[in-house]
Amino acid sequence: MTKDEVKEAVKDIIATIAPDEDIDGLNDADLLRDQIELDSMDFLDIVMELRKRYGVLVPEDDYSELGSLASCGEYLHPLMTDKELKLQNA
Repeated sequence: MTKDEVKEAVKDIIATIAPDEDIDGLNDADLLRDQIELDSMDFLDIVMELRKRYGVLVPEDDYSELGSLASCGEYLHPLMTDKELKLQNA
C-alpha cells in the first residue's frame, strides 16, 4: 500500500466509525480531532479497526503518531506496505 492508500484506509475507517462526519474535506496536516468530532473511544475504535482489517497493532505509546492524516501515512506506511487496501465505504 502506498502512503496515499494508507490515508484512504484511515479515512474509510473514520467513515465507518463516525458516519456523520465529512471526511472528504480533511486536511492532511491538521489534527483529526481539530477537524472532526472524535472522542477517545472513537480513536480507540480506529486503532481496533486497523488491527481487524489489516492486522496492524499500534502500541498505546504510539497513539500520538496517528494525530493527522499525514502522520498516519508516515507511521502506518511501513506497517502496511504489503497489505491490500480494503474499503468499506467506497
